[in-house]
Amino acid sequence: MKKKYLYIFLLLLITGFSATAQTAKNSGIAEQTKTENTLEKVQIYPNPVTGGKIYINAENNSAKVIELYDMLGKRILIAEMNGYQKELNVSNLKAGVYILKLTDKNNSITRKIIIK
Repeated sequence: MKKKYLYIFLLLLITGFSATAQTAKNSGIAEQTKTENTLEKVQIYPNPVTGGKIYINAENNSAKVIELYDMLGKRILIAEMNGYQKELNVSNLKAGVYILKLTDKNNSITRKIIIK
Protein backbone atom coordinates (compact mmCIF):
# COMPACT_ATOMS: atom_id res chain seq x y z
CA MET A 1 0.00 0.00 0.00
CA LYS A 2 2.88 2.38 0.81
CA LYS A 3 4.46 1.62 -2.56
CA LYS A 4 1.27 2.61 -4.32
CA TYR A 5 1.21 6.01 -2.58
CA LEU A 6 4.89 6.48 -3.25
CA TYR A 7 4.40 5.86 -6.98
CA ILE A 8 1.44 8.23 -7.11
CA PHE A 9 3.39 10.89 -5.23
CA LEU A 10 6.38 10.53 -7.58
CA LEU A 11 4.14 10.68 -10.64
CA LEU A 12 2.46 13.88 -9.41
CA LEU A 13 5.82 15.37 -8.49
CA ILE A 14 7.30 14.71 -11.96
CA THR A 15 4.17 15.95 -13.74
CA GLY A 16 4.17 19.15 -11.67
CA PHE A 17 7.81 19.90 -12.48
CA SER A 18 7.37 19.40 -16.20
CA ALA A 19 4.32 21.69 -16.26
CA THR A 20 6.25 24.39 -14.35
CA ALA A 21 9.23 24.08 -16.71
CA GLN A 22 6.98 24.36 -19.77
CA THR A 23 5.26 27.47 -18.37
CA ALA A 24 8.62 29.10 -17.65
CA LYS A 25 9.81 28.26 -21.16
CA ASN A 26 6.67 29.74 -22.78
CA SER A 27 6.87 32.95 -20.75
CA GLY A 28 10.52 33.34 -21.76
CA ILE A 29 9.57 33.07 -25.43
CA ALA A 30 6.79 35.63 -24.98
CA GLU A 31 9.17 38.07 -23.28
CA GLN A 32 11.77 37.59 -26.00
CA THR A 33 9.19 38.24 -28.71
CA LYS A 34 7.94 41.36 -26.93
CA THR A 35 11.36 42.95 -26.68
CA GLU A 36 12.54 42.09 -30.20
CA ASN A 37 9.74 43.54 -32.32
CA THR A 38 10.67 47.22 -32.70
CA LEU A 39 8.39 47.74 -35.69
CA GLU A 40 5.26 48.10 -33.57
CA LYS A 41 6.18 51.73 -32.85
CA VAL A 42 6.55 52.73 -36.52
CA GLN A 43 4.40 55.66 -37.61
CA ILE A 44 2.89 55.55 -41.10
CA TYR A 45 0.93 58.65 -42.09
CA PRO A 46 -1.24 60.18 -43.52
CA ASN A 47 -3.84 57.49 -43.96
CA PRO A 48 -5.89 57.98 -46.12
CA VAL A 49 -3.26 59.43 -48.47
CA THR A 50 -4.45 62.55 -50.29
CA GLY A 51 -1.23 64.38 -51.17
CA GLY A 52 0.52 61.56 -53.01
CA LYS A 53 3.14 60.93 -50.30
CA ILE A 54 3.37 58.47 -47.41
CA TYR A 55 5.72 59.24 -44.52
CA ILE A 56 7.22 56.45 -42.41
CA ASN A 57 8.95 57.23 -39.11
CA ALA A 58 10.86 54.48 -37.30
CA GLU A 59 12.24 54.25 -33.79
CA ASN A 60 15.61 52.80 -34.81
CA ASN A 61 18.04 53.40 -37.64
CA SER A 62 18.36 49.81 -38.90
CA ALA A 63 17.80 48.95 -42.56
CA LYS A 64 14.21 48.16 -43.50
CA VAL A 65 12.47 47.04 -46.68
CA ILE A 66 9.16 48.66 -47.64
CA GLU A 67 6.81 46.82 -49.99
CA LEU A 68 3.44 48.01 -51.26
CA TYR A 69 0.91 45.46 -52.56
CA ASP A 70 -2.46 45.87 -54.22
CA MET A 71 -5.45 43.90 -52.98
CA LEU A 72 -4.76 41.08 -55.46
CA GLY A 73 -1.35 40.50 -53.87
CA LYS A 74 0.71 42.00 -56.69
CA ARG A 75 3.75 43.93 -55.49
CA ILE A 76 3.45 47.50 -56.76
CA LEU A 77 6.41 49.19 -55.10
CA ILE A 78 9.58 48.21 -53.23
CA ALA A 79 11.94 50.60 -51.43
CA GLU A 80 14.65 50.53 -48.78
CA MET A 81 14.63 52.61 -45.62
CA ASN A 82 18.09 53.25 -44.16
CA GLY A 83 17.29 56.04 -41.72
CA TYR A 84 14.69 57.10 -39.20
CA GLN A 85 12.34 58.58 -41.80
CA LYS A 86 11.29 57.69 -45.33
CA GLU A 87 9.02 59.45 -47.80
CA LEU A 88 7.25 57.34 -50.44
CA ASN A 89 5.83 58.95 -53.55
CA VAL A 90 2.57 57.19 -54.44
CA SER A 91 1.09 59.92 -56.64
CA ASN A 92 1.28 57.64 -59.71
CA LEU A 93 -0.96 54.98 -58.09
CA LYS A 94 -4.70 54.78 -58.62
CA ALA A 95 -7.11 55.44 -55.78
CA GLY A 96 -7.80 52.32 -53.76
CA VAL A 97 -6.75 50.11 -50.87
CA TYR A 98 -3.17 48.84 -50.64
CA ILE A 99 -1.16 46.79 -48.15
CA LEU A 100 2.16 48.22 -46.91
CA LYS A 101 4.64 45.64 -45.57
CA LEU A 102 7.63 46.83 -43.55
CA THR A 103 10.39 44.29 -42.84
CA ASP A 104 13.29 44.75 -40.42
CA LYS A 105 15.75 41.81 -40.11
CA ASN A 106 13.38 38.98 -39.17
CA ASN A 107 10.39 41.09 -38.03
CA SER A 108 7.67 42.44 -40.27
CA ILE A 109 4.41 44.35 -39.98
CA THR A 110 1.64 45.06 -42.45
CA ARG A 111 -0.69 48.03 -42.57
CA LYS A 112 -3.69 48.88 -44.76
CA ILE A 113 -3.15 52.07 -46.76
CA ILE A 114 -5.97 53.94 -48.49
CA ILE A 115 -5.10 56.22 -51.39
CA LYS A 116 -7.73 58.77 -52.43
